Amino acid sequence: MTTKAKADDGRDISFTDFGNKDDIAVLWCHGGPGSRLEPQTEAEAACAAGFRLIGIDRPGYGGSTELPGRQIADWTKDALQVADHLKIDHFFIVGVSTGGSYALATASIAPERVMGVIVCCGLSDMRWGQRKAALVSNALIWSTVDREQVQAFVIEDFGEDGSKMLEGDDSAALLSPPDLALLSDPAFAASFGNNEAFAQGVFGYVDDRIADGPTFGWSSFDINRVSCPVIVIHGEQDGIVPIVHGQHTADVVPNAELQTFPQHGHLSVIAEVVPTLKAIKPSLESAYAQIALNSGNNS
Repeated sequence: MTTKAKADDGRDISFTDFGNKDDIAVLWCHGGPGSRLEPQTEAEAACAAGFRLIGIDRPGYGGSTELPGRQIADWTKDALQVADHLKIDHFFIVGVSTGGSYALATASIAPERVMGVIVCCGLSDMRWGQRKAALVSNALIWSTVDREQVQAFVIEDFGEDGSKMLEGDDSAALLSPPDLALLSDPAFAASFGNNEAFAQGVFGYVDDRIADGPTFGWSSFDINRVSCPVIVIHGEQDGIVPIVHGQHTADVVPNAELQTFPQHGHLSVIAEVVPTLKAIKPSLESAYAQIALNSGNNS
């Protein structure tokens, strides 16, 4: 069910809770472009495994009010507001593609609440000098922080409503065979093609690109404050965010482990999120039990 929470500044924060309240909460940071509905293809398997996926629209996407000038760390307040709204004290967090940076920022800002992070096909710090990223067909998107100029570049590539996102030879060239096969699945195509990412136009994506581009990157938070376990999963056939991003993230993030998948590309690797959660569930349950014990001892 889609719900809205209120940010401290009065903005709407739109989110969808796909699970059961007694399961392990997993906040989901969607890709760019994307929306709170991104985790719905994984929700049934997650629920069966005891995980509660909660997708959150970043500002300008879906039903969340836009926030011009936002930086990556600014979104962490929205994540924590949703957790507070749902009365969730501790949670896991998944970040897909662009969302990987937002997941890590939340773990950095609120290390006492984040139990672990999965960075799935995520962008690394775009200030990194050796980045090798065929990230969008129009490289001009990364060349300016002027909002109106970025808007024009995005509309040229994606259209005002996202309808051009998969058109053209450039877009097809970035998609690996596993990704193209996944897009032929009607269930995934319906989820991927929903228009929530562009329900308000292109400014959600525009503001993402300004926030995480090479001018700002991860400068708005301290990656060294991440104290929880971090698992970086990346498809070796990823043509949108090349695997060097996953390798760099694993190198610079404390407590990070890299898992690569030769059979996956950028989209298809999302199927590995729930199996990864299942594999670490015993350690998560142990950590929650220790929190409960410490809370009882302090009461």
